[in-house]
Amino acid sequence: MSPKPKCRGRHIPQRTCVGCREVQGKRTLIRIVRGPEGVAIDRSGKAPGRGAYIHADQDCWAAAMKGSLEGALKVKMSEKEQKKLEQVMKNIFDEQNG
Repeated sequence: MSPKPKCRGRHIPQRTCVGCREVQGKRTLIRIVRGPEGVAIDRSGKAPGRGAYIHADQDCWAAAMKGSLEGALKVKMSEKEQKKLEQVMKNIFDEQNG
């Protein structure tokens, strides 16, 4: 009789932050999606469309907005979409800080 295989832990999907290029668990990052309605934050993590991931950190966000986010989503964001994302991220930073 052969020994039982060792039980592995649950698989945690890994994603790369487009701001700092650090790899972490999918649930620790915020997903930005380019979908049928344009670029938006995907709170469920399941919205259809091309996605990119960013830490909820101002440095990562600033680096991503310089162009790596557009590259990851393969789209040129309009100024309106950029302002909308910046406002949502500002709200997230405010929630974290107090």
